[in-house]
Amino acid sequence: MDLTSKQRSQLRSMANGLDAIVHIGKDGIGPNLTRQADDALEARELIKGRVLENSPLSPREGAEELAKATRSQVVQVIGSRFVLYRETHGKPKDKRIKLVK
Repeated sequence: MDLTSKQRSQLRSMANGLDAIVHIGKDGIGPNLTRQADDALEARELIKGRVLENSPLSPREGAEELAKATRSQVVQVIGSRFVLYRETHGKPKDKRIKLVK
């Protein structure tokens, strides 16, 4: 499922106050980073990440590669930061993020 522009806008506003919890560094994206991002997405649905200056990946490449590895979607890439979204199935429906139609 692709996100609509309204849904992206909603998720961008929700991610505005989040701190980056995933950092892509000089080692790029490995299994530990993928597992950490996967666990965070399952718990929160929306996470913010950062690509450090010593990373071999650009912020767009890092976000897209991590999104592919975690089966999530890139919401936004600005500067060295990015936002990923994936609907969780571990939470009750009333606790999940409700996307606009």
